[in-house]
Amino acid sequence: MTLIKIPRGWEISENLVTNETDFKNRRKFIKQLGVLGLSTALIGCMDNKQSLNAQSMPKTPFKSPSANLFPATRNEKYTVSREMTKEIVSSRYNNFYEFTTDKDRVWKLAKDYKTRPWTVEITGEVKNKGTFDIDTLLKKLPMEERIYRFRCVEAWAMTVPWTGIPMKELIKFAEPTTKAKYVRFESFNNPDEAPGQKGLSWYKWPYYEGITIEEANNELTLLGTGIYGKEMPMQHGAPIRLIIPWKYGFKSIKSIVKIEFTDEKPKTFWNDLAPKEYGFTANVNPKVPHPRWSQATERLIGSGERVPTKIYNGYEEFVKELYI
Repeated sequence: MTLIKIPRGWEISENLVTNETDFKNRRKFIKQLGVLGLSTALIGCMDNKQSLNAQSMPKTPFKSPSANLFPATRNEKYTVSREMTKEIVSSRYNNFYEFTTDKDRVWKLAKDYKTRPWTVEITGEVKNKGTFDIDTLLKKLPMEERIYRFRCVEAWAMTVPWTGIPMKELIKFAEPTTKAKYVRFESFNNPDEAPGQKGLSWYKWPYYEGITIEEANNELTLLGTGIYGKEMPMQHGAPIRLIIPWKYGFKSIKSIVKIEFTDEKPKTFWNDLAPKEYGFTANVNPKVPHPRWSQATERLIGSGERVPTKIYNGYEEFVKELYI
């Protein structure tokens, strides 16, 4: 198992520590120069500090060929009364084991991951099979913005504005046959660039998930392509991910590369690993506890407030007919 050292807040990177010999020579040099030399040295230190600050500045965000599609028009039908989570908070608190199990470090490890070129394979029981460039799909299918609650199985929650393609629009594009009863999704597999896939090798990468064709066709189900009016950053699952707001977050698979329509119930990542803890359906339900914690309440990321969990995460009117 690869151990990832998590630096403390007061630590600096080892490559910024001055070599001991250089440090001693520098002190000797300053003594020889006197006051004038010291002033010059201090100016040099300021220049070095400015240079260091310039190196630590964030890089210009990646813009894809589809960048001009954002922001999309907001659909006011899909909104919530709860306050929206601040972007900087939601962008720096993520589950994405392909990079790390540390929620606070995902954004750092994922920020330079290349999401172009990127293709999505559509296969199985469909008429329109093929491997499609992501930008071609984004231009071909309609996108809109929706504000959704997001609920993790770990009992924390956010409220975010997703941009995405209604899943039913992709289904129309794929033209599934009458044999299609389920939809299986598969994420990327690149251990050379995703340290979690290399270090956490006991997991069965790539990540895979599945839902029924009825759930896929529900009006709430979204293929997420952006957030906060911008393209999706990698820590949220760029360039395309699944969003099913009435289910626990592990069902909303990130960074999809394959969508398969099948007549057989697909296996799913967490259900294979721990079937007693993570079911296939995984609907948010305050009355059904996780084996290791209650689901009756949830912690709002950002404020830390504890609030009651809503059945189906507050989307009962949209989905209850699926489970009668």
